[in-house]
Amino acid sequence: MITVAVIGNGGICPAHIDAYLRFPDRCRIVALVDIIPGKADRMKERFHLDCATYTDHHDILGLDIDLVDICTPPFTHAEIAINSLLAGHNVVCEKPMAASLEECDAVLKARDESGKKLAIIAQNRFRKEIRDIKALIASGIAGKVRDVRIDSFWFRAHSYYDLWWRGTWEKEGGGCTLNHAVHHIDMLGWIMGLPRRVTSVLANTGHDNAEVEDLSVSVMEYPGALATVTASVVHHGEDQKLIFQCEKARLSAPPDCFASITHPNGFPEKQPDVGFREEVDAFLSKLPALPYENHTGELDDVLSAIETDRQPAITGEDGRRTIELITAIYKSGSLHMPVSLPLSPDDPFCTVEGIRAAVPHFYEKTTSVTDFEGDIVVGGSQK
Repeated sequence: MITVAVIGNGGICPAHIDAYLRFPDRCRIVALVDIIPGKADRMKERFHLDCATYTDHHDILGLDIDLVDICTPPFTHAEIAINSLLAGHNVVCEKPMAASLEECDAVLKARDESGKKLAIIAQNRFRKEIRDIKALIASGIAGKVRDVRIDSFWFRAHSYYDLWWRGTWEKEGGGCTLNHAVHHIDMLGWIMGLPRRVTSVLANTGHDNAEVEDLSVSVMEYPGALATVTASVVHHGEDQKLIFQCEKARLSAPPDCFASITHPNGFPEKQPDVGFREEVDAFLSKLPALPYENHTGELDDVLSAIETDRQPAITGEDGRRTIELITAIYKSGSLHMPVSLPLSPDDPFCTVEGIRAAVPHFYEKTTSVTDFEGDIVVGGSQK
């Protein structure tokens, strides 16, 4: 039986607890931790858990706990992960992995020194449609990727940034690029790897109670291809999309594929290539079923990694790659220049201090509330 402590009992915590409760024969939540007095107790009562509650993560470091699950604000991720790993606990950490590449490297060092396992939450990789696109592109069935369009469209009203840790570079670490588009940027990195160069523009168009961006547009240069990534919390409808235009066909999430029939002169006919769609369906039918999706799918994998002594599917290196790409976006958007990848280890943007010294402060945070009522909404409409 794997014992679990969940640190941070705010918005995303219920998704994690729900997942663990799906596996009562494999794991048990033995501790909840939140710095706001009474918050862990309320979460305990909500889920009818038989566990201890704490207000300081240091209080659980010496306990017999197999897995520490970090659901706290981004600026605390590295410290809690390092402390937990060095205390002998396996760790799963919510996105983003850390507030800088320097912090990511410190977490990886602690993992290696401790010999424990480290997983970073990127639950969209455990969605069938994303798994299928990854497999199709890797197979080469649609040919080489030529253009990618990623619409990481979310909507958050003005009051969203009133929560005490949101809307500042110090505590949130960034805006929609880091804390919302991180999902889609992880998917892009998983499927395509790091680009050679990034050019970005940052803006705050609708939240004058936040220092950070609420909209960014980036063009990423890959060998033989371009990718355009829009990160936003100002899009009504949250119609998120990933579209890969390949040599032979278009592949998309939400699920869609289209292959053009062409005239000898190169112009397309209006009807699709039905034979290609049949080939895709035949390929996908051979892929194994996913027993669980989203957070449940990833936390099932983390439990399996501990049970079988293997590495989790989404490692610290995966989390670091996503932070490197986001760091390049912030550097490009702040300095108004293209940025080449990989970033040099001595680049000032690799440190929290370097980022804070260079990024734009669009507005000053004007309101700070301790907590909000109600649950968060996980994921956009994907339509």
